[in-house]
Amino acid sequence: MKTPIDVTLTGSDSPIEGIATPVTFAGKDAYEFLSTDETLHLVIARDDEGEWHRVAGTDPYFSGWVDELAEQVSVVKR
Repeated sequence: MKTPIDVTLTGSDSPIEGIATPVTFAGKDAYEFLSTDETLHLVIARDDEGEWHRVAGTDPYFSGWVDELAEQVSVVKR
């Protein structure tokens, strides 16, 4: 079973808390974030060069969330 990770992203008014779960998206390892209040959904995956990109989710979103989410899940994986 894939273990969910508690994540907090920087929101425009306040922090956005939620859970990131390891998933597979288009055959690649990815993470799916869902905020606790279910208003934000974000899926990030690595490209062939190892860079993280948003591949799905709700709009609008802050582009910085991709880096924040990638950093937080990377820290937990170590």
